[in-house]
Amino acid sequence: MLIRYGYELTFECTQPTLMLCLLDAHEDRAHEIVYNSGFKTTPAIGSSSYNDSFGNQVRKFVAPAGSLTISRDCVIQDTGQPDPIIEGAQEVPLDRVPNEYLVYLLGSRYCETEKLSQIAWDLFGSTPTGWHRVKAICDFVNAHVAFGYQFARNTRTAFETYQEKVGVCRDFAHLAVTFCRCMNIPARYANGFLGDIGVPPDPAPMDYSAWFEVFLDGRWITFDARHNHPRIGRILVSYGRDATDISLVTSFGPHRLDQFRIWAEEVDAVAADELARRSA
Repeated sequence: MLIRYGYELTFECTQPTLMLCLLDAHEDRAHEIVYNSGFKTTPAIGSSSYNDSFGNQVRKFVAPAGSLTISRDCVIQDTGQPDPIIEGAQEVPLDRVPNEYLVYLLGSRYCETEKLSQIAWDLFGSTPTGWHRVKAICDFVNAHVAFGYQFARNTRTAFETYQEKVGVCRDFAHLAVTFCRCMNIPARYANGFLGDIGVPPDPAPMDYSAWFEVFLDGRWITFDARHNHPRIGRILVSYGRDATDISLVTSFGPHRLDQFRIWAEEVDAVAADELARRSA
């Protein structure tokens, strides 16, 4: 399967402003990209990239005073398979969790394990361990929290999501991540592109989607408490402890976002070839 994905953002700045962006597919999938327009800006400015401490690719540039549009358009080869269901996946004994993953057992800015620990054990302490316990957490979060874009608030924590029972995809992910960590299961927050492939189209404008990964059987496995069923065409952009680590845009100065357009859709080989031909 071929998936065309990309973004176009327009910022308005009152003065030159340093920006750090996490918008592109993770380097783990770089070998599957069959067309890449490259990072484009209008007006043309210089930029660079580096890998952060989690291995995510960060785009760095100074936005000039006035309007700046950044964009990228890509086509990636995907298996076309839904997220795997691995019911036999078991928890890794804590003393065997790799040192670099121990951080995903700790509380973080949006994932207050100290506030939710007893609640987590009361809710999930008697569930089967491993994959089934994580699935029980997803089932609970999906049923407990009502989704709605009108509920978006970028300061909402996992505990507040539990109390308020509303949120957007990042809130579902934060609450599920926190419950997993409370149950001694390493969990990390993730985001990326997720188009309406294999599901009814959502009429709302597309945004980056948040989900999470847990460390079971010595590997990271994808879970999604917001949708709570396997999805096709998930394109990882970044992962970290929570949304603090992988903000889409971090600016070191005031800015206004005038345009935010994201796309991810299945295309055929003819369309992909035509895209590459037009941009050659």
